[in-house]
Amino acid sequence: MSYEIIGISVLWLFLYGYLIIASIDFGAGFFAYYAKRTKQDHIINKLISRYLSPVWEVTNVFFVFFFVGLVGFFPDTAYYFGQTLLVPGSIAIILLAIRGSFYAFENYGSKQSNVYMFLYGATGLFIPAALSTALTISEGGFIEETADGVHLLTGELLTSPYSWSVVFLAIVSVLYISSAFLAFYANRANDLPARDLVRKYMLFWSSPTIIASLTTFIFMSQHNERHFEKMLDLWWMFGLSVAFFLAALYLVYQKKQFGLAFIFVMLQFFFAFFGYGASHLPYLIEPFVTIQSGVTNDTMGLALVISFILGLLLLIPSLILLMRLFLFDADYVKGKK
Repeated sequence: MSYEIIGISVLWLFLYGYLIIASIDFGAGFFAYYAKRTKQDHIINKLISRYLSPVWEVTNVFFVFFFVGLVGFFPDTAYYFGQTLLVPGSIAIILLAIRGSFYAFENYGSKQSNVYMFLYGATGLFIPAALSTALTISEGGFIEETADGVHLLTGELLTSPYSWSVVFLAIVSVLYISSAFLAFYANRANDLPARDLVRKYMLFWSSPTIIASLTTFIFMSQHNERHFEKMLDLWWMFGLSVAFFLAALYLVYQKKQFGLAFIFVMLQFFFAFFGYGASHLPYLIEPFVTIQSGVTNDTMGLALVISFILGLLLLIPSLILLMRLFLFDADYVKGKK
């Protein structure tokens, strides 16, 4: 297996990790605000706070690893993404800064604020919407290269049905993944009122998630026929994704094995995400950058592969330790310490 395939596989694994962990974080912030607005914050907000307190600061580690690695492995992506993502990327960075700042103000300040909570909840939806722009742009049709450089075709991006379908999918997926995890977390804490509430959230957001997935699939066929046909070649991966979706939905509906249900949710997105990524190859940014044309030299590629695999081997045990100390510690989950 070539360095470029190993490299993009490791990077995609980092991005998948960010997809799951950040979705839980972003969705939890939105649910905390929604619960407060609907006078249900006494049911779930303490549970959400117990989850977010030890986790929110490490969420972006996967994100940083991915983009640093992407530029290291495939330097050409910096040229194209660096100019076209200037506006959406800047918006995402600003939103991340606002989210982190107002989370600290809300949780460590002397008094609670509806404004802080609103900003924390709203950014949980706006950030994935802004970040999803990168995947949309990579499909081609939104970048123009001229003698003056690379330009983002903003008009085409804002009027593209495919672009908006990706934004919608990003938002509802965040809420679906987060509610699935919180249902498991509340069940582990034996907090039945909180579990029943977030269980309803998960069941509610499951329908928009599958509808958004199908809608994106349809608009993909109209926007990028080559990618769509390659996705059809990997139909079994998307079929497994749907199967795990139905299995998770069944378990949550039956109010049993919430932990297994969340594992099924992760597998649902694993197969869909890797099916999408594999079918997108050989292009990273269509039609400008492929994994062969944009890859760095062999020496640098080998060094980066080793570095990122070692980083992954270091990061995973660290996250497991974090979970054992906080997230899955019986006393901590139940709020006893």
